[in-house]
Amino acid sequence: MARPSKEQRLNDVHQEALKQFDNIQTALRDERLQCLQDRRFYSLAGAQWEGPLWYQYENKPRMEVNKIALAVLRIINEYRNNRVTVDFVPKSGKDDAEADKLADACDALYRADEQDSVADEAYDNAFEEAVGGGFGAWRLRAEYEDEEDPENEYQRIRIEPIFDADSSVYFDLNAKRQDKADARFAYVVYSITRSAYVEQYGDDPSDWPKIVHQYEFDWQTPDVVFVAEYYRVEDVNEKIRIFQAIDGTEEKYSQSDFENDETLEETLEAIGSVEVRQRTIKRKRVRKYLMSGGRILEDAGYIAGNCIPIVPCYGKRWFVDNIERCMGHVRLAKDPQRLKNMQLSKLAEISALSSVEKPILTPEQVAGHQMMWAEDNLKDYPYLLINPITGPDGSTQVAGPVAYTKSAAIPPALAGLLQITEQDMQEILGSSQQADKMVSNISGKAVEMIQQRLDMQSFIYMSNFAKAMKRSGEIWLSMARDIYVEEGRKMKGLDEESTPSQIKLMEPIVDETGAVRRRNDLSEAKLDVVSEVGPSSSSKRAATVRALTGMMAITQDPQTQQVLTAMAMMNMEGEGISDVRAYFRNQLVRLGVVKPTEEEAQQLTIELQGQQQDPNAVFLQAAAEEAIAKAQRARADVIKTVADAELSQAKTVETLANVDSTQVKDTLAVLDTVTSQRTNQNI
Repeated sequence: MARPSKEQRLNDVHQEALKQFDNIQTALRDERLQCLQDRRFYSLAGAQWEGPLWYQYENKPRMEVNKIALAVLRIINEYRNNRVTVDFVPKSGKDDAEADKLADACDALYRADEQDSVADEAYDNAFEEAVGGGFGAWRLRAEYEDEEDPENEYQRIRIEPIFDADSSVYFDLNAKRQDKADARFAYVVYSITRSAYVEQYGDDPSDWPKIVHQYEFDWQTPDVVFVAEYYRVEDVNEKIRIFQAIDGTEEKYSQSDFENDETLEETLEAIGSVEVRQRTIKRKRVRKYLMSGGRILEDAGYIAGNCIPIVPCYGKRWFVDNIERCMGHVRLAKDPQRLKNMQLSKLAEISALSSVEKPILTPEQVAGHQMMWAEDNLKDYPYLLINPITGPDGSTQVAGPVAYTKSAAIPPALAGLLQITEQDMQEILGSSQQADKMVSNISGKAVEMIQQRLDMQSFIYMSNFAKAMKRSGEIWLSMARDIYVEEGRKMKGLDEESTPSQIKLMEPIVDETGAVRRRNDLSEAKLDVVSEVGPSSSSKRAATVRALTGMMAITQDPQTQQVLTAMAMMNMEGEGISDVRAYFRNQLVRLGVVKPTEEEAQQLTIELQGQQQDPNAVFLQAAAEEAIAKAQRARADVIKTVADAELSQAKTVETLANVDSTQVKDTLAVLDTVTSQRTNQNI
């Protein structure tokens, strides 16, 4: 069977993608619309009156006292005060020094990528959208390190925000995991103007097939055209070739390795490696397309890594009727907020009416004095004039006002409802009044208990964000295995103190067994990703400082107090304190409390070699060295004596060897005669 052409394949992909997206829109449209309305409700002025209430209060005061925005801002501030990050740990879980070093290198590279791509913006935007509306997201993308340098082929991983994720990010409906690791496809939708679309892609939306306009999602409007990034997971069969080196070890190479290096097979033959077997494996690859309602605009091919590079972040999430539902901190408080706004608007309307009792007069009484009565509020006349009225009998009669107006009264039900509404909003949003009312002499333990109770009201958002951060680390690691593989490449890394360091990839080293291997080989990184949520009332460092200072109060040992003081200073935060932290870390390293890094260990060795020793120690060391020298001289004399004896013996043998064989026989005969005579005498 002939393989379909590229054009036919892309057309099939496009038709399938349109149907999948239409199914997602049908299922999630209402949910995502509520997420968008929630974000507008708390963040935009006037949005709390959107809907039927706008027309009902069209000619009346529309007051807004936005209590929800302050509650959302409190949760956001708690997150920013104690950000969540990822940590790479070896999969083996054993005490493996090299695996730990590789995990530390990945930690440093991840922090550097975060810093270079300003990842805080992506995290903050996703967290705020998740807390406000219920859903946020960010993406990871590989790009060239220097776009302007054609010779620089190095790539770095960037972490970028996705704005309005509830209206632009959609995953496979069959994906049930919260991090969407089980999704087979995903979409990121954005809009561009019609003119820009036609100019950039040469595609006129008016020529699109009729079926496109029958989908629920309208891919074009009179003003804009929607374009989507379409990520699709494919199972790819890959051939693995196993070669045996001359030392008996086996090395595995994929087909892509031979495609990337045309000389690889010749190199293997030159060094004596022999192919012993082949194996076909299945692996996941992610293919990226750019599509509109009309066609596939671009086939970007397989991307780095084996994960869809979109990280979802939820506020609260659950499945109901097999449909994914989510919401943030706003939705349940919208009705109480609307009710409060309506009540305040009614009070404003009542209070706007005049509170002064105005006289009601006949036209005859104010005839000629209308201006005086009209300007009284401005000029405050000492008196006002009225005309006498004519009685029934034609006589002139002096009479006062017919009646007086009454001030509008506040309905008792309205006052009671205001109190109930305020209480309902505090219960839904989580009031922080208890923390605000703490008196100055309250104990520190009580403060922590109150703050912990307040933190638990927002813990679910921090916990769900930690799951998103874990997924971000997994995606980053899968991408790093593909693009951070250049031998000898030097990259920037950051430690926990944001101090930069240099990491050299694929650095050849000789291990204890004498074998040559490569350090910082991320292609072989077998690591797990973890993320933790700490106390949101303060940073982990501040909590550590409080614990250490508490230990100092109950410790009498000076050395222990010195260690606790140094640890407390290391964990303190503030402007210009980084040098102080470094000083106390050096102290702890020299005391043996903190494990030194390789650089610190080398520095300690150099310092010990150049350190001036104690005179007594120097004397004892010199005496020991003198005794050792004497022993060595004595041993040398013995060796010389033995050597001299061996030399004399060798000369004797040489002398005998030089004697004529006849002389040797004569000599032996003489010796035999002498021996016989001695024997006879003895007898």
